[in-house]
Amino acid sequence: ALLAERAGAGVVFVHTSKTIPLPLPWRGPSERETVGQSVASLGSGFVISADGIIVTNNHVVDGVDWVRVVLSDGSEEEAEIVGQDPKTDLALLRVRSSEKLHPLPLGDSDAILPGDWVVAIGNPFGLDHTVTVGIVSAKGRDIGRGPYDDFIQTDAAINPGNSGGPLLNMRGEVIGINTAINPEANAIGFAVPINLA
Repeated sequence: ALLAERAGAGVVFVHTSKTIPLPLPWRGPSERETVGQSVASLGSGFVISADGIIVTNNHVVDGVDWVRVVLSDGSEEEAEIVGQDPKTDLALLRVRSSEKLHPLPLGDSDAILPGDWVVAIGNPFGLDHTVTVGIVSAKGRDIGRGPYDDFIQTDAAINPGNSGGPLLNMRGEVIGINTAINPEANAIGFAVPINLA
């Protein structure tokens, strides 16, 4: 509980919007029109520096029209995408907040072992600052997502909206970024190791 309270201050709710083109019915023999529809999306992230740098997943922010983050105190800030790496599915955001931010300490993902306890904090289905707990189920998983697949597998509950949130060891250090789930399984989630990030 103390770990969750301390680390929760550094976790943010990432809110985005993307315009999706929708085709209109045929207007004539060779004419087709499209309109755009805004689609909202949810994710998570965590602060890594007091000057406003936030880590999240690239798939949370890729191609979006705007990004806003909700800090732990409930305040909402516009965010700028300052870095993207599709191959590792990582992105960096920057907020210019007058509020004091709470960077999370980074751990050593090479030091964790299967069976070690871990905590995930995120915003599954928009339920902000949800805390789940589990163990490291395996390391070095290749799930066919890209050339740098080296995922930490965990049975801590991860759901849509958890993407980009931290996976923490029992010292409250980030050892992974929650990234993917197996939708056909129960409690099989994957995190990018922090050393790779």
